[in-house]
Amino acid sequence: MKNAVEVCPTTALGMIEKGALLVDVREADEVAEASFDVPEVMLIPYSEFEERFGDIPVDREVVVACNVGERSLMATYFLMNHGYEKVANMQYGIVRWAEKGFPMRGELKRKTGGCCCGDRGSAGGGSCC
Repeated sequence: MKNAVEVCPTTALGMIEKGALLVDVREADEVAEASFDVPEVMLIPYSEFEERFGDIPVDREVVVACNVGERSLMATYFLMNHGYEKVANMQYGIVRWAEKGFPMRGELKRKTGGCCCGDRGSAGGGSCC
């Protein structure tokens, strides 16, 4: 199996602005606290993902996101295993999205998994986006 495509929030935002569907796999209480403020977001909590993934269009570019990118990576691989070819995981999740000042509703109160460039940045030591 090939590796999942992973994109930083900056790249993810560009994809969304060009028509990619954002799929948020955070749970309802997380979404109630803070959510992505983009034109089209599909909310499918990770706890319901296996039952509801069929709602995601197979023929559309999809970006999967969660809090810090761990659940969304598992969901990305799940989709790949079910025939989705235009799917990418948003690294660093909504935590990094918020740090970048990208469009949001609400405010993150718990920033678990504090990953940033120093933790998982580019291999060449350059800056991440």
